[in-house]
Amino acid sequence: MSAAQSVFSSSYAEARRKFLQAAADAGLAVEAKPHPLPGLEGEQIAMDVARDGEPGASKLLIVSSGCHGVEGYCGSGVQVDALRDEAARARAAKAGVAVLYIHGLNPYGFSHFRRTTHENIDLNRNFHDFSAPLPRNADYPELHPLLVPPQWPPSAENLQALQDYVAKHGEKAYQSAISRGQHEFADGLFYGGTAPSWSNLAVREVLRAHGRRAGRIAWIDIHTGLGPSGLGERIFAGRDDKPGIARARAWWDGGGRTPVTSIYDGSSSSALLTGMMFNSAYDECPQAEYTGMALEYGTVPVMETFHALRGEQWLNRHPDAPAALAAEIRRTNFNAFYTDSDMWREQVLLQAREAMAQAVDGLAA
Repeated sequence: MSAAQSVFSSSYAEARRKFLQAAADAGLAVEAKPHPLPGLEGEQIAMDVARDGEPGASKLLIVSSGCHGVEGYCGSGVQVDALRDEAARARAAKAGVAVLYIHGLNPYGFSHFRRTTHENIDLNRNFHDFSAPLPRNADYPELHPLLVPPQWPPSAENLQALQDYVAKHGEKAYQSAISRGQHEFADGLFYGGTAPSWSNLAVREVLRAHGRRAGRIAWIDIHTGLGPSGLGERIFAGRDDKPGIARARAWWDGGGRTPVTSIYDGSSSSALLTGMMFNSAYDECPQAEYTGMALEYGTVPVMETFHALRGEQWLNRHPDAPAALAAEIRRTNFNAFYTDSDMWREQVLLQAREAMAQAVDGLAA
């Protein structure tokens, strides 16, 4: 097993075990927030939190994994690698930066190879003021009956109908219609929910406990599934304000070598989204200057990713599906969000190490 491979895992139980061991080896206590439901194999699942640094540190770097469940297989490896990196940990400590690791933001999806939570909620579309009217995705209802057909694999007619939509509107419009978030179809894709999910409430508790004393907070949230294979796109994750975007670009663009993209100006591989998790940082830590990004690693072409998600959503609607078909669907979804090669893993780690070091420098400046 290569050094890069040793920090990654192929099951949630293995990933959690490695994270807990890496934290213990680093001398860090772990706070577990147990999930109310079991994992795919009946194992206990939890959102696990480890803090490396002084409780009262004024500068805090958050590194999180598993917002989108199955994407946690990448993010967990990044976190385990960082916990094992004694030189990087010492560098952050010298700069007065505490590092907060949140492992498995959505542990249910992580274990079950799902992108969503147990409520079928896309966690990164769930951070709204639910006392106010929710945004409406007017483009999604037309696609909803096509996206999750009554049978899997889908019929030739179903595939043709989706191809016709893409031919008429374009791939970008198709991506936006599906992925920006919707609140009307609880059994659909990219559902944002009508109330805070379990993971939403749990991460807010973590932020209140660890972020209220910080004057400056940076947040790197690890994602996969968009962009060229192995490339870690640095997507600005914050409100659409010029100082925040400028600060993120000053920290992370590497002099233009690693540009920071934005959903607000169309430069990102992601569509313009609603209800994103970064809203919780502003809500729960209003005293802090916040700077965030999603580190989004490419895997397979986006149309393959959407096809995998369609299959996984079909399986969620058909829990009595044959075991072989269920296993195939989960494996396809895993492969859409994690590339099982040393080259990909090494690219992931190199870019994550750099982004974390840049965040430490930015916070310390």
